[in-house]
Amino acid sequence: MKEFEKVIEYKFNNQKLLKEALTHSSYANEHRDKKIECNERLEFLGDAVLSIVVADYIFENCPELPEGELTKLRSALVCEKALYKFGKSINLGNYLLLSRGEKNGGGADRSSIVSDAFEAVIAAIYLDGGIEAAKKHILRFVIPEIKNHNKKPFKDYKTSLQEIVQKNPGEKISYRLVSESGPDHDKHFIFEVLLNSNVIGKGGGRSKKEAEQNAAREALELMGY
Repeated sequence: MKEFEKVIEYKFNNQKLLKEALTHSSYANEHRDKKIECNERLEFLGDAVLSIVVADYIFENCPELPEGELTKLRSALVCEKALYKFGKSINLGNYLLLSRGEKNGGGADRSSIVSDAFEAVIAAIYLDGGIEAAKKHILRFVIPEIKNHNKKPFKDYKTSLQEIVQKNPGEKISYRLVSESGPDHDKHFIFEVLLNSNVIGKGGGRSKKEAEQNAAREALELMGY
């Protein structure tokens, strides 16, 4: 556990919390006579702490993203795939207490086990050192992912939609403003995209261009692209 503390750059005041975070249910069941606590309850709490820290950070640091994109980004950062990647980066599986059967079956590298333990460690840090300690730990993994996300090239959904529709002569794409709200410094627009006279997508944004792009993106998604 001391080695793991060095890896995560956090020293626990209560070592029991760390041990519980690293204890899989299979190990607790295998040593039932010792009444060992597994990490399932900590996992539950860690999931909530992770979600609020990530939501707070991207809300403050990604002002250009509309609500729908914020939701997608948060989901990408807190999903099992992402947590498994974070856990693997610190070799979390090597520090887990697993039953003999689970260990022999490759449990230390199983996505669900590693990602759940990652959440449990978050909860342990939160209970031991408070929200700021947990936030520091979480953002160490999350910020690089957000930077990679922001480096992705801009996708011109309007052009993509136009190119698809042009394959069918006679079909026409147009955009229609549905609503406009908010003060001048913080406007929000909602646009519909129409194929001939039929609405095929809707999107919002802080500018008309952004709203049109989001409407085209939804249309492409509904069309299966």
